[in-house]
Amino acid sequence: MENDSVSQSLKLFIVLSRAYKAINEHVNKAIQANGLNPTEFAVLELLYHKGDIPLQQIGGKILLASGSITYVVDKLEQKGLLKRIACPNDRRVTYASITDEGKQFIETIFPEHAQRIDQLMSSLDETEKVEAIRLLKKLGLPAGKF
Repeated sequence: MENDSVSQSLKLFIVLSRAYKAINEHVNKAIQANGLNPTEFAVLELLYHKGDIPLQQIGGKILLASGSITYVVDKLEQKGLLKRIACPNDRRVTYASITDEGKQFIETIFPEHAQRIDQLMSSLDETEKVEAIRLLKKLGLPAGKF
């Protein structure tokens, strides 16, 4: 009986991994076609939707190692899509802020990005999407404790 459970768990892991990989590769190709890598897009999208964020908090919000944040922020700053702003109350804190050019850029590409993701998820109806979200949260939350 336990062998069946282990076997099904392994199968679920493989199916989940392959589904994520297939969807992610498709989305990343489209992001790269717009001149960004997926991490740059994630930072820009985060700033667009959440506003200015301390550099130290970006990694936790987009699941990126803190050592990579400086590199990504540097690249986006060189492209004119974000700027650094020193915190007036704490010299140790620097905020990342999306520029007007960055806002215009993300407003141009985000609708197509959202539409592409919707298209990739279209094999599920709305009820199945809600159920998939519920099940994946149920699966992921305990895994975060290990």
